[in-house]
Amino acid sequence: MSLGLEGLREPVDRRTAALLRRAVLDHVRSERRRSFPALLHVGVPGRSAEVFAIRPDDPFDHALGADVVAVLLQRARRAGAAPLVWLTRPGPLDVEDVDVAWLAAARTASAEAGTGLTWVTVTRRGWADPRSGVRREWKRLRQR
Repeated sequence: MSLGLEGLREPVDRRTAALLRRAVLDHVRSERRRSFPALLHVGVPGRSAEVFAIRPDDPFDHALGADVVAVLLQRARRAGAAPLVWLTRPGPLDVEDVDVAWLAAARTASAEAGTGLTWVTVTRRGWADPRSGVRREWKRLRQR
């Protein structure tokens, strides 16, 4: 994976790019509503992922968020492959508070586990890594 100290770097390797494109495609297929809760996914897009629903009215607690991500990382690692972490949410790919809060929790959990972190935010239009600014967007995403 194209991991630097702080996020994805260009050029994004083919495997990672394909997995992240799959995360967007899965999101487009599964979520038809305009308004929906953000979902935290940990795993491998298109294969298996652990999912946690984030309700917008719940106050965010960093320690609890890190614990949630740690549990999801542990479960996903049992499945075999190195897991990715992605947040699906409505709206544009611009960085939002929910992205930053859960990214911080994921960074804490991955640091405690001694693993690297591949994190992106996913919307209906694409994916973006808020740490590095690397992103991919599509007007109409189609399955290949």
